[in-house]
Amino acid sequence: MSPGEPQQPRPDADDAPAIRCEACRSALDAPGREAVAFLLFEGLTVPVVGCADHLERFRATCGFATERTVELLQHRPAGGVPCPGCRLAPHNPRQPVVPIDDGVVAVLACSTHNTEIVERFRTGRRTRQQLTTPLDPPGSTQY
Repeated sequence: MSPGEPQQPRPDADDAPAIRCEACRSALDAPGREAVAFLLFEGLTVPVVGCADHLERFRATCGFATERTVELLQHRPAGGVPCPGCRLAPHNPRQPVVPIDDGVVAVLACSTHNTEIVERFRTGRRTRQQLTTPLDPPGSTQY
């Protein structure tokens, strides 16, 4: 699983070392929705699960794909989750995850919004890489 490669099936318990972040593993294994945070992004309110650090990295990376603010709430937003599919999306141990460094984030959304959020994450990751890549290749002469 390469860092930031979206939507990998969650490893079986035998493959658990693939998720090296213990806090992410604990959040994914938490019963019910007690570990769920909410990503507010361009009019969407999407439940997400992961540790605080990897959720923040996910939020920041998605932020590179929009001119608006991307927020992460640790409580249910006042308006709830407007999309019925996202509101009813399951939180289960086999949830597909988005790898982020040594951790993961599970996007608990309907298939349409899941695809949209994961694509925005990919776009944000590419944008961040372009912004942080040096302009001059090593060994080039500057004028």
